[in-house]
Amino acid sequence: MFKAKILFVGPSESGKSVLANFLSDTTETVGGEYSPTQGVRILEFESQPEGSGDKTCEVELWDCSGNFKFESCWPALMKDSSGVVIIFNPDVPSQLKEIETWFSMFISSQGLQDNQCLLMAHHKPGSDVKDGRLPLASHLSKLPLIHSNLEEEPEDVRRAFCRYLGTVVNTMSESREREEMSIIT
Repeated sequence: MFKAKILFVGPSESGKSVLANFLSDTTETVGGEYSPTQGVRILEFESQPEGSGDKTCEVELWDCSGNFKFESCWPALMKDSSGVVIIFNPDVPSQLKEIETWFSMFISSQGLQDNQCLLMAHHKPGSDVKDGRLPLASHLSKLPLIHSNLEEEPEDVRRAFCRYLGTVVNTMSESREREEMSIIT
């Protein structure tokens, strides 16, 4: 069984904890009062990544605070991560700019491949923003982007995450196979 460490990062109040709770089946409700994450929360659960047949993956979902006062902890959080999901609220224009910072801090610095990353435009309840194209920087537009709306299409969000997880697990598997072959030869 594969174990995948996935980081949820992004600006404060973008919906990281709500999505983490939903995907890990930690809570049934998607609303509630805002409570900022202090440092990091680690949620562990099993999931069936898309394209893995009937294989199950053990997921460590690291719900990282969007507060820059925890920046000194981020290198430790990044260690041995399998993938990074940058979550942002497309209704807040400043967050579109801020995701470039998250990209450079959590993705570029680790040398992750594009397929190990995911951009998630999280639409909060009552949002008017449609699932259209967003004005992203060119290096960000190469990354897969999904729109999430837990109020209207929660299972679409779960399926999209399972697809992403499948891609991450395949990348991990290929990397492991290359490493084993280099030892043999």
